[in-house]
Amino acid sequence: MADGFRPGPVRVRVPATSANLGPGFDTLGLALAYHDEVAARVTDAGVRVTVTGEGAGSVPDDETHLVAATALATFDRLGTRPPGLELRCTNRIPHARGLGSSSAAIVAGILAAAALAGADVPTGTALRWAAEIEDHPDNVAPCLYGGATIAWTAPDGATAVRLDPVDALRPIALVPGDRTLTERARGLLPDTVPHRDAAATVARAALLVHALTTDPAYLLAGTEDRLHQEYRRAAMPASLAAIDRLREAGVPAVLSGAGGTVLCLVSAGQDIDERVAAVAGTGFATLPLAVDRAGARVSF
Repeated sequence: MADGFRPGPVRVRVPATSANLGPGFDTLGLALAYHDEVAARVTDAGVRVTVTGEGAGSVPDDETHLVAATALATFDRLGTRPPGLELRCTNRIPHARGLGSSSAAIVAGILAAAALAGADVPTGTALRWAAEIEDHPDNVAPCLYGGATIAWTAPDGATAVRLDPVDALRPIALVPGDRTLTERARGLLPDTVPHRDAAATVARAALLVHALTTDPAYLLAGTEDRLHQEYRRAAMPASLAAIDRLREAGVPAVLSGAGGTVLCLVSAGQDIDERVAAVAGTGFATLPLAVDRAGARVSF
């Protein structure tokens, strides 16, 4: 075994996340209590990845796996490389559904490598590294910090502030059977939008922060979006139609990230899981969730 590394294994638990939350495009995110787990240890040679659950049999099992590639890049940042690496990934987060599976993998790779190397990597630094790989910070921020986050890119890289959502917030994810490619969903967005739509979206995003942290009665109004969801209808018509029906029924429903998962932000005590599923229609798996308030965690 290589000197200078923890004997392992180290275990990393990372939450699913939902970005945008309607009007907070590429900025707002929410951590969800639905987790992937990675057990990592240093070996004598080579890179080996074992996957159970989501993606098993369809994702790489070598150094090109996203967790492995991120871990190796992190070792390089830290100025050290183990002779070998073994990763055991237990995946629950659906892939290509807008629930932050790639961000979870990236965060897991960074934290696993730092833990194995015995390096103290501040969360803000991990955020910058993760956002450089993911190319935007809106999912990696809540994955790291937990709760809700406002993330943006400053001259020195990604940064974020954490928000503490009200205790009553109970997300419900409606997960479609079909995958959505983020690149395709982003490709549908126009280069410009009407000024009135931009202004309305800014107002709703500001209101949404208040609704999430203080008064959930404003969640329906606060989740209204004019910036991106409608432009993506062609790529995921069933998801947008479900959002239309849910919002008409008074349910704060948004597209989760690039879709096609629909996220409903309801309050505790509202016995509406079945009603949400009924209004959304067929073709979705219903996941009643909670807010993950802790964010990614490492154990030994």
